[in-house]
Amino acid sequence: MLQHVKFNDFVPVTPQKMTQPRSKFVLGSMLACMLGISSLHPAYGADSSQEKNAKTFTHETVVELAQKLAQKPFKEARKAPKELIDLDYATYGKINYQENAAIWGGTPTKFSVQLFAPGFLYKNLVDIDVVENSQAIPIELTESSFSVPNGIIEKLLTQVGQYAGVRLHYPINDDEVKDEFIMFQGASYFRALSKGQTYGLSNRGLAIDVAQPKGEEYPLFKRFWVERPSKYQTAIVVHALLDSQSVTGAYRFGIYPGAPTRVDVDVTLFPRRDITHVGLAPLTSMFLYGGLDTPDKPDYRPAVHNSEGLQIDRGNGERLWRPLNNPNKLQISAFGDEDIKGFGLIQRHRNFDYYQDLTANYQQRPSAWIEPLNDWGKGQLVLLEIPSSAETNDNIVTYWEPQGGLKQSVPYHYSYRITASNDSPSAATKARVIRSSKGQKQSKGKELLIDYSNIKPQDIEKIAIDASISKGKILSSRIVAHPDINGARVFVTFEPESTNVAELRIQLRKDEKPVAATWLYRWNSDDWP
Repeated sequence: MLQHVKFNDFVPVTPQKMTQPRSKFVLGSMLACMLGISSLHPAYGADSSQEKNAKTFTHETVVELAQKLAQKPFKEARKAPKELIDLDYATYGKINYQENAAIWGGTPTKFSVQLFAPGFLYKNLVDIDVVENSQAIPIELTESSFSVPNGIIEKLLTQVGQYAGVRLHYPINDDEVKDEFIMFQGASYFRALSKGQTYGLSNRGLAIDVAQPKGEEYPLFKRFWVERPSKYQTAIVVHALLDSQSVTGAYRFGIYPGAPTRVDVDVTLFPRRDITHVGLAPLTSMFLYGGLDTPDKPDYRPAVHNSEGLQIDRGNGERLWRPLNNPNKLQISAFGDEDIKGFGLIQRHRNFDYYQDLTANYQQRPSAWIEPLNDWGKGQLVLLEIPSSAETNDNIVTYWEPQGGLKQSVPYHYSYRITASNDSPSAATKARVIRSSKGQKQSKGKELLIDYSNIKPQDIEKIAIDASISKGKILSSRIVAHPDINGARVFVTFEPESTNVAELRIQLRKDEKPVAATWLYRWNSDDWP
């Protein structure tokens, strides 16, 4: 059974695996490929009217559609029938895409495409085309697309004729099995996996008015085009048309599955209005507790989170590390920068013992690293930490907010790379923060400790601790060797005095140069008395 995920929840999901199907269609497809004939899915096969309606396609097609759409008033996407929307989680989970209907499933290409049914939380209907030989061919939902729990649902789906999302398969773990490695479903949300990983945090196409009084706006990928790769290609291209009340957009995703999987994203936006609060390359994740943030009630698991820290590589070369927090009140942080080099939500601990969860397997959740591929100029990296009492809620959001926002009728172009790694890139061989925790209670002040890996014992005495606090004072600091992690442990004692909120900043320096990322943390008396 498929396990479907609410786009703003983080329930454990097992990606689908697909062995090579053995239907009559597949055998026919293989023969067609041997003969040099285009091999098509039954929903847009050689005898279908869809192929006759094929249109010439390039990425400029999407750009032109987005530009024309922006000149018209926003129109809500078509919705699934109420009977499908009212399905409960269990019933919706029984609607499974037929493996033998997988697009390109029996052809020489290593990729195949499966689709999501509308219903439950996924109300918006989206159009999906495949692109072969520069021709876009629409895919229609038919009675053979899904296995369903009853005839009523089958009839409803067939009448709708559209889907709610798309997922791609490729043999990233086993040469004989095509694993699901990326999915697009729900608003502009999408998720990507690398070898050995399972779904955790989400990427989003765009964030608008997050945490603003008037409420957040959720843009929708309303149409997709999936290009068919040749049998020699190890990458695939997906195009998407984004639409919302405030903006339209043309997206191109160059997707490279593997270890790690990476996605090159090229975006052109067409604002319908001035947008002050817009987030580029948004990431959404879950942090319940772990590290400095201890559980509110007893739990056998030492840590529960999809991501444990925010890393920022600033334009000036400084690297920042901010442990995530599950606060008692909404907490918003902003890090001003110019031409930011990269940022990401990182799941650094990769051992089961750190989490002790046999079902969720948090040690297999991907990190997501965002690397701009052009200059993003001035702006700020925004981090939202939202109070949460359950691991099924996403409560962490981060994105880049360009200075000045977007202006009505002025196109805005940018590009970036997403890497679904196990850690932040280029971090494995450098000194890095691997643990942040509260220290022992002191007679005066509060103590925290930070563990750093990859620090040589002979360098300990040469390292200076540069610790500061925005309000209050630092009482003491010291560093000791930590042989078990081939690194060091730093202790810092501070006194917040009369303040309720204070920003802590700790940097290790050797010969006046940073040894590791600058450690940042917001102490709050409500969260840490």
